[in-house]
Amino acid sequence: MIPLRLPILLAATALLSLHLSPLASSLNQEGLYLLEAKRGLSDPDSALANWNSRDATPCNWTGILCSSSSSVTSLNLANLNLAGPFPSSLCSLPNLSFISLSLNYINSSLPSSSLLPCTSLTHLDLSQNLLVGVLPDSLPSLPSLLYLDLSGNNFSGAIPSSFSLFPSLQVLSLTGNLLNATIPSLLGNLLSLRQLNLSYNPFAAGVIPSSFSNLTNLEKLWLAGCNLVGSIPPGLGGLSKLTNFDLSNNFLTDVIPESLSGLASVVQIELYNNSLSGHLPVGLSNLTNLRRMDASMNHLSGSIPDDIFFIPNLENLHLYQNQLTGSIPPTAALASKLYELRLFENQLSGALPASLGAHSPLMFVDLSENQLTGDIPRGICEGGVLQELLLIDNDFTGSLPADLGRCRNLNRVRLSNNRLSGDVPSRMWGLPHIWILELSNNSFTGGITPEIAGAANLSKLLIDRNHFTGNIPAEIGSLFKLYEFSAGDNRLTGPLPESLGKLTELGQLDLHNNLLSGELVTAIQSSTKLTLLNLANNEFTGRIPPELGNLPVLNYLDLSGNSLTGGIPFQLQNLKLNQFNLSDNQLSGSIPPLFHNEAYKTSFLGNPGLCWDQSGLCASSNNSSQNRTKYLWLLRSIFILMAIVLISGIALFYCKYRQIKKANKGQEKSSKWILTSFHKLGFSEYEILDSLDEDNVIGSGASGKVYKVVLSNGEAVAVKKLFRNTKMNGESHDQASDDAFEAEVATLGKIRHKNIVKLWCCCAHKDCKLLVYEFMTNGSLGDLLHGNKASVLDWPTRYKIAVDAAEGLCYLHHDCVPAIVHRDVKSNNILLDAGLGAKVADFGVAKVVEGVEKGPRSMSVIAGSCGYIAPEYAYTLRVNEKSDIYSFGVVILELVTGKLPVDPEFGEKDLVKWVCSTVQQKGEDHVIDSKLDLCYKAEITKVLHIGLLCTSSLPINRPTMRRVVKMLYEVGYEQKPKPFPKDGKLSPYYYEDDQSVTSASVGDDETKNLERCCSLQIDPQIIV
Repeated sequence: MIPLRLPILLAATALLSLHLSPLASSLNQEGLYLLEAKRGLSDPDSALANWNSRDATPCNWTGILCSSSSSVTSLNLANLNLAGPFPSSLCSLPNLSFISLSLNYINSSLPSSSLLPCTSLTHLDLSQNLLVGVLPDSLPSLPSLLYLDLSGNNFSGAIPSSFSLFPSLQVLSLTGNLLNATIPSLLGNLLSLRQLNLSYNPFAAGVIPSSFSNLTNLEKLWLAGCNLVGSIPPGLGGLSKLTNFDLSNNFLTDVIPESLSGLASVVQIELYNNSLSGHLPVGLSNLTNLRRMDASMNHLSGSIPDDIFFIPNLENLHLYQNQLTGSIPPTAALASKLYELRLFENQLSGALPASLGAHSPLMFVDLSENQLTGDIPRGICEGGVLQELLLIDNDFTGSLPADLGRCRNLNRVRLSNNRLSGDVPSRMWGLPHIWILELSNNSFTGGITPEIAGAANLSKLLIDRNHFTGNIPAEIGSLFKLYEFSAGDNRLTGPLPESLGKLTELGQLDLHNNLLSGELVTAIQSSTKLTLLNLANNEFTGRIPPELGNLPVLNYLDLSGNSLTGGIPFQLQNLKLNQFNLSDNQLSGSIPPLFHNEAYKTSFLGNPGLCWDQSGLCASSNNSSQNRTKYLWLLRSIFILMAIVLISGIALFYCKYRQIKKANKGQEKSSKWILTSFHKLGFSEYEILDSLDEDNVIGSGASGKVYKVVLSNGEAVAVKKLFRNTKMNGESHDQASDDAFEAEVATLGKIRHKNIVKLWCCCAHKDCKLLVYEFMTNGSLGDLLHGNKASVLDWPTRYKIAVDAAEGLCYLHHDCVPAIVHRDVKSNNILLDAGLGAKVADFGVAKVVEGVEKGPRSMSVIAGSCGYIAPEYAYTLRVNEKSDIYSFGVVILELVTGKLPVDPEFGEKDLVKWVCSTVQQKGEDHVIDSKLDLCYKAEITKVLHIGLLCTSSLPINRPTMRRVVKMLYEVGYEQKPKPFPKDGKLSPYYYEDDQSVTSASVGDDETKNLERCCSLQIDPQIIV
């Protein structure tokens, strides 16, 4: 029996082991919970590919950390491109303490019940997602929660009162949402808080809760862009542990409380762009850890306290654009770590401290637009690191410090509009990194020295309105990057150097009112990018070089007040000149025919030898008189022939019209509306007409109204109704209405493109005309971007809108034959569908460009909207694709800045000029919309530069729409966004990783053109 039982026992054991082996390798319960969570998420990049049921535990899966007992404790799935609602099964993991799903596409709302089981949770980061609805009021029920970051979502409504009940919360970040109630004072009960960030929410106007002074453990307080009003509570000065304090971009008034001097640990204070008034408080020297202070763009008055420069670690002080008076304290020279001092646009007076810069590593000094006097301190560059010295519009006197010539890092020197004198240090002419040297409107003497050959990076040399003498050195031909050379109103002598012909980038040459002599060098003809040439009031002799007519973009030519002889070259007729003056020379002969009009009537005065056939000044030979008679007879014959053809055509048309009218007489009685369809329709004109009542009006304009019509099949269409017999300024505009209708029908009826609004059909009647086109759920970009819902347009959405609109315009310019110029590109004519996809609309003033060989067409009126019209269009009325590109560039700037194209904030400037000047003075950060997440800063900056390139003042410098689309594509998402800073913003000292930037988008030519657009120095790595 025993031998028989043994094989049976062994077989049974084998069968049992085979049966149990799948159970031994099956996934545990926590892994099953995670797989359930995975099933609810979209994973297009397969980031969770190794989450599978073959493993015994999930401890080796992507983003998972486990304890020693193989229990899941941490889930980090940040920036994996995941989408879907928050997986509630995660809270079934009993020991899960850390959850991060930031920088994904987690959507829908966040139900209170989904988080209640997470009793072990200490860290919850759902920032930079697409969550909507109200904040869950059950979150304070999580007993262990220390860190909560819900920033960069679309939460709306109020902060729940229950948020004051967190038992041990240390970090709360709600920045960049749509919260719209006031900031609750109950948050002052969170005594354990170390960081509180509520920045950039559209809160209802309210004050800073005084209860925040109870948050004695607070280290970081960010309330930027929270619609705060009133004053800064003095009690905040008692937050002794505070290191970062940001109240910028609000509407705070009153004085800065002296109690802020109690913030001994603070590193950064930002109070800029408020309406703060009063004096800067004394006692700021107690802020022993303060490094950066920015109280610019307020209404601060009084003097700068002496002790502000006793702050031992002060590195950066911004007090610009205030109303500060008095002198800059002598203690400014004792700030041993100060490297950035910006005090421009105040009312400061007196002399600068004599030893300013001698004991400080000054790099950036901007004291422009004050009333400062005295000498420029001799040791201002003693540290050897000075890069920018901006002292424009003051009353400085004396000579330039000799040490400036040894300041090799200088790249911007702007000293115009002072009373400086003496010779410029010879080595200063040749600083190797300088790209703008501006000395205009002073009393400098001496000459331009040959050392200028060393200034290889120089782009703008502005030395006009001084007393410079001597020749222009031949070494100036070594400045291959020179774009603008302005030396008018000096005493320069000698001929123009032949080496000017080497300056292939030269765009503006202004040497008027000097003592220059000799002949005009033909070398100037190689400057193919020259737009301005002003050599007026010198002593030039000889003939005008015919080669000037070959300069392709020259539009300003002034050679008046010289001793030029000979005739006017007929080649000058090739130029498109806005300013042209050859007066007061010794020219002779006839004036070229193209200049025989009123626009040039003052361009040739003071030249007794010139004659003008149309004025009867030139003697005509018999032969020429006979030729003219023959020419007139030819014209008359052509006119008579055309009249005969026209009359015959009218008669034929009238007969045909009578026949058609007779044939359709019965049909006209049954229907007065004429329907023309461009697509297969599922409705009739009567269904449209029955819904045109005032309750359905969704917009109106000068030519009519727009209605939303819901059809019987449930679909919606938009109907534009253009009225006849409308009046404007007392005159009938029937013809204008007809033209707008015909233009839009003719244009939209033949277009088929996903980014052009679809025209379904048109209906015509003797009293009005209707255009029926697809309904765009989200209205126009302008209404959404500049309305109270602008925060829903995050950067990826704005970028997609820019690409969509660019593709639509590219189709019009490059794929339509003949090409179509829209002529009214603006944000209100870019419509958004339900998915915020953009389509170009409103072709009422669009024109067909007949062909390149015929040149741009001139229009009788200016079409377009204020702020979007290209500069050359306003005075030439010439229409081509470049006009649209300028307007589209303005739209890009709107998307980046969030500002209107014309706004009282800009004064006499428009958006383009405001962006250019602001970027030049303060940098790109100051024009980027505060509602945008700065984790996309690199992308935003590239698109900003594309917008500036499109709005170049010279049409030739603007890229084609095909090039614009390519540049926008290449910006794309080539660089993944970095994790969103927990403070909700990037400080001026946060830099992106330059190594991840590729050189794809904008080439060298575009970079150079962009520099000319705004007189900016652009780092190519920033653009590409």
